[in-house]
Amino acid sequence: MFVMTAITTSVALPVFSTHDITKVYHMGEVSVHALRGVTMELYEGEFVVLLGPSGSGKSTLLNILGGLDVPSSGSVHFLDQNLTESTDWQLTQFRREHVGFVFQFYNLIPSLTARENVALVTEIASDPLNPAEALALVGLQDRMDHFPAQMSGGEQQRVAIARAVAKRPKVLLCDEPTGALDAKTGVVVLEVIERVNRELGTTTAVITHNAVIADMADRVMSLSDGRVSETRRNSQKRAAAGIEW
Repeated sequence: MFVMTAITTSVALPVFSTHDITKVYHMGEVSVHALRGVTMELYEGEFVVLLGPSGSGKSTLLNILGGLDVPSSGSVHFLDQNLTESTDWQLTQFRREHVGFVFQFYNLIPSLTARENVALVTEIASDPLNPAEALALVGLQDRMDHFPAQMSGGEQQRVAIARAVAKRPKVLLCDEPTGALDAKTGVVVLEVIERVNRELGTTTAVITHNAVIADMADRVMSLSDGRVSETRRNSQKRAAAGIEW
């Protein structure tokens, strides 16, 4: 039986810290400035929402934090590792060992069951959850042997979350995780992300353009035109179950 234990920390430690990072994409003679000097920190165990419209730099920032991309300038640290000075192999190891990704589209392998999709990650992780435990965490203990085509969009996204957290990552990075879902199903997915953050103590960052989702965060960072325009802390967090849009 899978028993979950809440994790609390008396002193929050920076998991990520960035200093003055920029990102410029060059397309022929055109330069697109996706990030324009972002300095920020994410702390151990916290739930952060990165809020902003399309084109504000949210996904670029998330990809840099997750080691999928590198900044044009500035520095990014994960604990004591300088990601901006890491080799491709070191970034691959960083992603494999420490980061779970959840995207708008589920990226499940259609020919594999839910259990088998999760097992793809647990087979290469050093200290994973059992696939059945990970699926129980997201409320899919009765759907483990179903294929993606036999599952709803919300169930597929929950499989994707189980896959992301099965390796016990230090950080869970979610890029518009409810973007392809209706509001009711989206709330169910947010409840799962909330539960992972609360019960596993996973530092969680969710990017969204949906302002009401920000109410469930410890901190909200608003992005505009590649810059952090505002950072605020919620004095009271709203449970995902109470969110409507």
